[in-house]
Amino acid sequence: MTKRLNPKVDEFLSKAKKWKVEFETLRRIVLECELTEEFKWMHPCYTLENKNIVLIHGFKDYCALLFHKGALLRDEMGILIQQTENVQAARQIRFTNVEEIVEAEAHLKAYIYEAMEVEKAGLEVNFKKTEEYKIPEEFQHKLDENPDLKTAFEDLTPGRQRAYLHYFSEPKQSKTRASRVEKYVKQILIGKGLHD
Repeated sequence: MTKRLNPKVDEFLSKAKKWKVEFETLRRIVLECELTEEFKWMHPCYTLENKNIVLIHGFKDYCALLFHKGALLRDEMGILIQQTENVQAARQIRFTNVEEIVEAEAHLKAYIYEAMEVEKAGLEVNFKKTEEYKIPEEFQHKLDENPDLKTAFEDLTPGRQRAYLHYFSEPKQSKTRASRVEKYVKQILIGKGLHD
């Protein structure tokens, strides 16, 4: 059975300057696994019954297959990569040339089929709770000295709280962390998230 190609993915591939052959090869492999081709977050995305299974994307030094629930895969080959320590569910398999993709085709299909089984089984990734995130001391000082800020922060949704804690914790230097906190105090006080 041939799957219908998504015209937005055709357009994405026609404009690709880097990784074009790799993207086309990954697309063929994924489509042979009977997934539905969609275009989400500006990338080819493949779904099963409207659930995201895998996404194709490229970076400067590599292109990758991103498994949305990769943390739940067995990873018998030891090839799944967690992009950053804050990525909880997704995992990538990275490539630097088309030969690597062709060599790994059988393994890739096995991972894709396993990801489909994870979705069919209704498995979910257990995300870290907001209270498990460390509050940077620069933000803690602000919360301690401003009860309204503390209340406003606690009233935010857990996702908004996590986004702020992650953003405030990122910089290595205390001065940069403090300036980030300062910049967003008003936003928190009016009940807005980092990206609202």
